[in-house]
Amino acid sequence: MIRSLLITALLAAPLAATAAETAPPPAAPALDQRTGDALRSPVLRAHVEVADELVRIGDVIENAGVAAKIAIYRAPDLGTTGALPTAAVLAALRAHQVIGVDTRDIREVTVTRLARSVAAKEIEQQVIETLQRRHGFGEAEDLTLTWDREIEAQTLPASYTGALQLVSERFDRRSGRFDINFEIAGSDNAPVRLRLTGTAVETVPATVLTRSIERNEVIKASDVAIERRPKAEAASDIVVREVAIGMQARRTLRSGQLVRSADLAKPDLVTRDQGVTLIYQAAGIYLTSRGKALETGTEGDVINVLNLHSKRTVAATVIGRGQVMVNVAVPRILASANPAAAPNAVPTAAPPAAARTE
Repeated sequence: MIRSLLITALLAAPLAATAAETAPPPAAPALDQRTGDALRSPVLRAHVEVADELVRIGDVIENAGVAAKIAIYRAPDLGTTGALPTAAVLAALRAHQVIGVDTRDIREVTVTRLARSVAAKEIEQQVIETLQRRHGFGEAEDLTLTWDREIEAQTLPASYTGALQLVSERFDRRSGRFDINFEIAGSDNAPVRLRLTGTAVETVPATVLTRSIERNEVIKASDVAIERRPKAEAASDIVVREVAIGMQARRTLRSGQLVRSADLAKPDLVTRDQGVTLIYQAAGIYLTSRGKALETGTEGDVINVLNLHSKRTVAATVIGRGQVMVNVAVPRILASANPAAAPNAVPTAAPPAAARTE
């Protein structure tokens, strides 16, 4: 048995040698790749961007090889950029046996920590949209938010790419208080939570005074402005700015006060004891005379006026500043029912006599 195994082994040996001679040499691409990588010299990078807290050898140089994952510096703060002198970088690399680095005459290496910034305006807009969807508020411009703490922009690691997602929300319509929680998801870490509290008040544009107005003073364009005020404060009798201009204050009004219709009246065009022009107008007649107002009146008011020429008191309608009109009634001639009574009556023909029979 042992002898047969020896013979078989002796016969197989020449065959294996012949096959080895005729077989093509094995390919070694992985070995060639590693050899090529080893032959490439490391090259310094002028600018580096990192997403985590550490700067590694593979970040600052090309062709770092097996040393690429070794950390050599702590990264700058989120969203900021720092600079490293080239000499300091080379010293850190030599400490890990990385030598022969081609610096390409770079004097310093800048390192930027990648980050995601969530602006305060974006956070505020998310709160407004949440209140609009859930509580029926109008346009964003009609909503005024007051924060318990000033909103600050959020700077997060670059891995937090998720949108602001609503987690919980509470709102008291009577007081306007809200308490809203959002979260932002990250690819590797736990979500970041944001809690926002404050007061939301629905507002409307309203006319307010820019200065104090005395009683009977006429309001000018510079005396009024448009401001947003709470909807509950601005009742339905608020006057629009264009209507308020030229009106007269019924009482003393203070600066910043809302202008309401009850506060205004048409301006007085005629005052008591003022000299006025009396106008008599009828069909085909237009006469003027001097008079004195016995009452104060605005446009359209009927007041008593003394005619200085005839010394008679007449009722007249105020039509303008210092002008009143007296409507003169002109009698009309009515046609009489009796034709014979009419001065220019045309006689009618007598009825024909009846024919006599014989």
